[in-house]
Amino acid sequence: MSAEKKKLAILISGRGSNMLSIMKACEDEDYPAQIAVVLSNRPDAKGLDSAENAGIPAICVNHKDYPDRESFERALITALAPYTVDLVILAGFMRVLTPVFIRHFEGKILNIHPSLLPDYKGLDTHARAIADGKKEAGCTVHYVVPELDSGPIIVQKRVPILAGDTPDTLAARVLEQEHAAYPEAIRIALSVSA
Repeated sequence: MSAEKKKLAILISGRGSNMLSIMKACEDEDYPAQIAVVLSNRPDAKGLDSAENAGIPAICVNHKDYPDRESFERALITALAPYTVDLVILAGFMRVLTPVFIRHFEGKILNIHPSLLPDYKGLDTHARAIADGKKEAGCTVHYVVPELDSGPIIVQKRVPILAGDTPDTLAARVLEQEHAAYPEAIRIALSVSA
């Protein structure tokens, strides 16, 4: 890992499609970051295999092994400690984090959300946007703060909502924009913290 590149921890719960777009960005010599570790809360997360196949350390801290969210998050912090990461990237990590984790990495956690925040915090964003008759949807990369989906916005990408869109068709188009937005947001966040 190049000394001048910043180190990322990517947290996933599933296939890690956003992780793959970040991995691709990191292949560029001029990109300011490298993935130091991929961590999942699910042992069956397909993204762990993708990371291992790319030679990236891939670890699982199964949330089911802990009695509460706080003890799980303390285990996450312990697992990430050896990697001394500069940013924690939530890429489809399907756990709401508590202040235990957020305070430890304060100002260094990014999340991607499939709506144009502050609209549609939480779940079912595409169905809600369609039901409300919105003309556009999109995604937002933001810093993580204790209040859900409320941190400072780094990047937003927009897509039109088309006649006949379903939550699935809209989600597919938004996901394409997520894959562009996340590497861009990481670059911006690292330039601000430099």
